[in-house]
Amino acid sequence: MTQAVVPALDLEAVRDDFPILAQPGLVYLDSAATSQKPRVVIEALSRYYSDQNANIHRGVYRLSQGATAAYDAVRRRAAQFLNARHPNELIFTRGTTESINLVAQSWGGANLRPGDEILISGMEHHSNIVPWQLVAQRTGARIVEWPITDAGELDLALLPGLLTDRTRLLAVAHVSNALGTVNPVEQIVAAAHQRGVLVLVDGAQSAAHLPVDLQAIDCDFFACSGHKMLGPTGIGLLYGRESLLDQMPPWQGGGDMIDQVSFEGSTWAPVPAKFEAGTPNIAGVVGLGAALDYLGEIGFEAIGRHEDDLLSYAVARLDEVPRLSIIGRPARRSGAISFVLDGVHPHDAGTILDAEGVAVRAGHHCAQPVMRRFGVPATVRASVALYNTRADIDALITALGRVRKIFG
Repeated sequence: MTQAVVPALDLEAVRDDFPILAQPGLVYLDSAATSQKPRVVIEALSRYYSDQNANIHRGVYRLSQGATAAYDAVRRRAAQFLNARHPNELIFTRGTTESINLVAQSWGGANLRPGDEILISGMEHHSNIVPWQLVAQRTGARIVEWPITDAGELDLALLPGLLTDRTRLLAVAHVSNALGTVNPVEQIVAAAHQRGVLVLVDGAQSAAHLPVDLQAIDCDFFACSGHKMLGPTGIGLLYGRESLLDQMPPWQGGGDMIDQVSFEGSTWAPVPAKFEAGTPNIAGVVGLGAALDYLGEIGFEAIGRHEDDLLSYAVARLDEVPRLSIIGRPARRSGAISFVLDGVHPHDAGTILDAEGVAVRAGHHCAQPVMRRFGVPATVRASVALYNTRADIDALITALGRVRKIFG
């Protein structure tokens, strides 16, 4: 059987879709922090406020009904995009951070007991550490770290021993924001489920780069952020297994999440409404829908092939820079590369790169345990998206030459 040929990205056409990239001299290599937005997303936001703006789930008039239909359609589109079992398993949040806090406070607050353990990988973003610390302090549970190797990968050999009778939940990134490591989440989830342990996957760095199949991954919770997926800021998704969401108590109270309210007590609406108190970010949801459509039209086979080429090229070019060390050499990488320059603080390097027109991230990337693991206070991180080119990588290397001239 002949395998279908995946067309290469038309990079010129893709870049034309992103208005900000028309700025002269801009080389944007910070998509792991936030992606740029295609014109279709910007226009969807403008069109919503110009033509559709009304509150949802309340009004019987035309504008409200139209806004409600648009909002609910994106939930269905997101379920299709992530291959969730049912749209009701997807909660709209402000982003990955809020999604994880929701699970920690609602599920964790209701289920964790003194002596229970929460296993967290050593490569997590702070937003997948601190919420668990807060609920652990409240419930008497304890945090257990899953170490990473010198290559910047999770030590899979340690996992069976870390999953004990006390482990209640495992929190793990699909892709590391600091190292770019792609974790084998299907394998990890299967191992955890054999011990009856729930798994939350942080998909903030994967959902715009890799095809996410929630039914194949089989995790219990999955969180991602619209602004890292070419969508607006302030909107995100939480997937939760419906049986778990049904059992979890509300996280916030207010309008639209109730069934009946009286001064004697209140009852709750079914999911997903139970976890969406108050007027939501309707425009953000509409913009997210446009971003999902854009990614879907291009396709992850083409995106993945292009980004893999960029990252391989970047690693090879960075290895040519004198006294530069890449932090972590995972077998599979997506999105980002972190590195340090001997004798140069990452903030100084980032400032000089900016003067050369190259936008990168410099700091600890909200991953201080990773920095401590590799014995560095911070790194320079270059991260790519579907709109980047090899010329962008060449510009980075040229600018790093300027850093070396200044610092020797």
